[in-house]
Amino acid sequence: MAYQQKLAEKLVILNDRGNGVLIRMNYIKKICSDPKRRPSFLTDKVMEPAVKYINKKFPNVDIRGNSQHLTGIQRQKAEVMTNATSYYESFLDVMEFRDHVYELLNTIDACQCFFDITINFDFTKNYLDLIATYSSVIIMLSRIDDKKALVGMYNCAYEMSNGSGDPSFPRLSQMFIEYEQLWKKLTEDFGPHTRSVTAALLSLQMLYLRRNLPAEQWRSAQLLSLLSAPATLLDPATCDTIACEYLSMEVMERWIIIGFLLCHSSLNSNQACLELWKMALRSGLYLTLTRDEVFNIHKVSEELFDSLKGYGKRIADIKECREHAMVHSGAMHRERRQFLRGALNELYKVLEDEPGLLGPKALYVFMALSFTRDEVLWLVRHSENMPKIKTPEDYIDNQMAELLFHMEKLKTLVTKHTYILQRYHVQYLAQFDALVLNDTIQNMYVCPEDESVLTSSFVSTLSALSITQVENKEEFDFRALRLDWLRLQAYTSVNKAPLALREYPDLARVVNVIQFHTKMVDSLKEMLQENSDLSILCFYPRVFEKMFLLSSEELTMKRYLMAFPVLCSAFSFCGHPLCPEEMGAIEQRSWRTCVAFLEQIAKQMGSVVLEICAEQRKLNDQLLPKNCADTISTAHNKKLRRPVSKKGGVQKEKPGAESLRKNRALSTNMDKMHLTLTELCSSFSLCSDFIVFHHTVVPTEFLLSYLETRLSETFVKMVSYSASTLEIARPSDLLAAVKAYTDSLHTLSSYVNVDVTGLVKNILLQQTQPLDSQGALTITGLYTNWYLEGLLRQASATLIAHCPARHCFVNHVAENEPSFKAEEYSDITELQALAELIGPYGMKFLGENLMWHITSQVSELKKLVIENMDILVQMRNSFDKPEEMANLKKRLPGGESVLKRMTIIGVILSFRAMAQDSLKDILHKHCPYFMGPIESLGNIITPETDIKTTLNVFELASAAGFTCDIDPALVSAIASMRTDNSSVDEENKLSCLLLVYIAVSLPLLALDPNSFYRREHGGYNNNAHCLAVAVNQLPAAMFTVQNKNIEQHLKEFLLFASSSLLQLGQDVGGVECKNRDSIYLLLHMIVEQSPFLSQDMLESCFPYVLLRNAYREVYRSFIITLG
Repeated sequence: MAYQQKLAEKLVILNDRGNGVLIRMNYIKKICSDPKRRPSFLTDKVMEPAVKYINKKFPNVDIRGNSQHLTGIQRQKAEVMTNATSYYESFLDVMEFRDHVYELLNTIDACQCFFDITINFDFTKNYLDLIATYSSVIIMLSRIDDKKALVGMYNCAYEMSNGSGDPSFPRLSQMFIEYEQLWKKLTEDFGPHTRSVTAALLSLQMLYLRRNLPAEQWRSAQLLSLLSAPATLLDPATCDTIACEYLSMEVMERWIIIGFLLCHSSLNSNQACLELWKMALRSGLYLTLTRDEVFNIHKVSEELFDSLKGYGKRIADIKECREHAMVHSGAMHRERRQFLRGALNELYKVLEDEPGLLGPKALYVFMALSFTRDEVLWLVRHSENMPKIKTPEDYIDNQMAELLFHMEKLKTLVTKHTYILQRYHVQYLAQFDALVLNDTIQNMYVCPEDESVLTSSFVSTLSALSITQVENKEEFDFRALRLDWLRLQAYTSVNKAPLALREYPDLARVVNVIQFHTKMVDSLKEMLQENSDLSILCFYPRVFEKMFLLSSEELTMKRYLMAFPVLCSAFSFCGHPLCPEEMGAIEQRSWRTCVAFLEQIAKQMGSVVLEICAEQRKLNDQLLPKNCADTISTAHNKKLRRPVSKKGGVQKEKPGAESLRKNRALSTNMDKMHLTLTELCSSFSLCSDFIVFHHTVVPTEFLLSYLETRLSETFVKMVSYSASTLEIARPSDLLAAVKAYTDSLHTLSSYVNVDVTGLVKNILLQQTQPLDSQGALTITGLYTNWYLEGLLRQASATLIAHCPARHCFVNHVAENEPSFKAEEYSDITELQALAELIGPYGMKFLGENLMWHITSQVSELKKLVIENMDILVQMRNSFDKPEEMANLKKRLPGGESVLKRMTIIGVILSFRAMAQDSLKDILHKHCPYFMGPIESLGNIITPETDIKTTLNVFELASAAGFTCDIDPALVSAIASMRTDNSSVDEENKLSCLLLVYIAVSLPLLALDPNSFYRREHGGYNNNAHCLAVAVNQLPAAMFTVQNKNIEQHLKEFLLFASSSLLQLGQDVGGVECKNRDSIYLLLHMIVEQSPFLSQDMLESCFPYVLLRNAYREVYRSFIITLG
């Protein structure tokens, strides 16, 4: 009885088992052929004699008589058994699979089963799949060169451990020996099955002929076009052979080629078989066994028939078909791919516009996916094994991206509108298919009880369906119904069946359609995967990468490039439970390939974006104030009607002239870049994210990562810093360039959904640190180095003067003047631009570096104080003894050095104050509501406030750019100088003596001709006015660290300074009186800028009349120009 044979169940199980065994054999072959992954017991030199002996004597390996060859196995028998067990058991699986296959094939022959792909589709398909799978397993087994060594070593180790060989070894070794003559043995085994195999293959004749048409006929028939017949647009797409319409062409060709090789006698006895076979031979040169393993169909066929008698004509047919395939197949498949590009695009556009058509026209989608998959797979296997022909371009497709892109879009569209498909087909099944099936059953004149039970269950299952189930999102599962249909096909396809299916083709047609409709309800994901499976590309990395590179070189293909990385998400479906070991390598390869593609796309797109930004920056530079001098001069001369100079050469074009076009057909470089950008951005519309194994991939993140790296490099490069020549871009110019780049980047948001604002913020935030995430120097690091080594170093050498009146540094007119204009880098505009570029973090880093230079000067000052401590102590104690003070002063050396170092400190602090003011202005501009509370918090601090609280508030205020009575950064720097050996009293003594040293050294400034006060600058050429800042801030920080009274010590300094300067007035006619009045003003500046001293304190020790006269004398020499 057919019911007892369980043919359907066995076919399903053996096909799945066979696929697993096939993949396992391929894995073993790859492992053994790869020197890096080859089993260690095969590569060990100790094992070489054993391997050679086993290969030579296999299967008769005598472990007793030839123990000297097998010594290595004897010593490591446990390890050999452990490592070889999985391989040995895999070969046993092949033997077990072979036994079950032959048993089932014999049973099917005994039952004299009927096969017709157009009637019992599933039964015939599973039968032919089993034959092709079994043949592929045996072919793969024959390609494993080390199979004898693996099995023989395991058996030797087993026998050494257990006293006798493995019970399965004799049969397994016999199978290896038999299949050394591979095709001869296979043809002998399949000789008895020729009738069944031939009948199944002949049922493909009309189907294969109809499917294997050139693109011209597809085009004339308007294949896959929904618009070719508008009147039938809403009619359901169906046919009598619905499952055959999306059956893979590669699968059919594998059936035909392998089937007629196994049952070759049919080729001489049946003309229809011969024609079908020749048609398949003309379609290509290679067929896939599994993964990247192929076999040359013409070569294998010719070798087989050459060993047989009476097949001379068939050999001639093979040669003729091979020539035809080499000349015509490449061009035919190229034209098919060209047709499918347009057909898929049209199909997608129509269905996207009217997704409701997915219900009645679902068959078109799966046909389109199946046809496209077949063409892609054909190209892949032939590209890797390209024959030597005159037209190699037929095997190279630089437009593959478009085909893959349309496939992904169709799949995405179907997945998006699953609800529409389910709703349509549930109604179709319940309200039409169930009624038609019931009528068909009623019209059958014979229907045995068992078959009646199955068909009745079909009707009842379908009739129970309701659209409410779809609306309630209930899970559907029709797998039992489809398996019952397969069982019914098997029951009704045996000889002398009570119900012969061949006599009731209408029943087969109806249930085949029902089966397709059920898959549209519960198996859409599986159907999409089955009909668009391109996971084989995972095993053809070179072909896959070449396709991507060729497509990326074509401008029109750039919009489709995202299909390549998205395709990597399908690679996770190509594994099998029988070979879990390969999944790790597949996952790694898939992830690596996906990342490589996305990085390439991001690189192409990022490069175009940056080129556009660079062009926009050039255009923006034309509008900068520094570049408008010529335009202003020309306009002024024109207004005054002055003649135009002929020496000027060619007149420069005005900004914006590049936008004037006489012919719009002429495209500029900017047009081309925007077109390329548009194309690349379109590729991101495919999906916002996708999953590759366990990784969620967001394509835009790769773009942002690339842009972040490149923009950081670009911004730093635009600084144009040269350590040797001390050249650097002006901060305002750099800021304008950064703004131009940022404005251009924001246009990217119009194309792709990316957070450009976040990107720029992240980049600029990194630029506020000395090093970026890659460890490279940033804008902050470069400008900090330049201002310290370039500007302030020259200011310390008095080559550059601080100009309080203009709030900047200015150059002295001298022969050895610096290579840059100091005011162009230090005025308010430039420092505000610097503050905007590097922000509070960058300004804090700049301030810390400034403080480091101050501490180095303070260390030198302390050394001077220590060297002259005795004299300074005497001077401090002899304050009220002028004669003794004068004598001590003559004995005190190093006054110029003290003043020089204090001036340097003052210059640094003056620059810091200017930078802080600029930071405050910028923060007021960007966050005024944040600055108000900070300012108020700073105003409530009084001298009575706890010093720790005061410093905390001042640190906050200083970070926001506010000027504080006590500089917290300087306090921190001074505190870090303290050593464990120094006490607070000693430090305080040094600080007090330093103030004395400075005070008594002030009159020495009168000797310097550069100490003349310049009204237009508001200071001195030798930067002596910076002493006012240094004298106020440095002691304040030092006494804060020592927790001493700042005001008291500064009063003491004021007394010493006043006394020293008053002595200048007694040197009438002396040299020291030359710049006496200017030096008097310095004392006034110290008091005026001090938060701890007042004018009353000054008047108590220095007559105000002297200050008034000093101002009059200084200003009298200043020439005032009016008008």
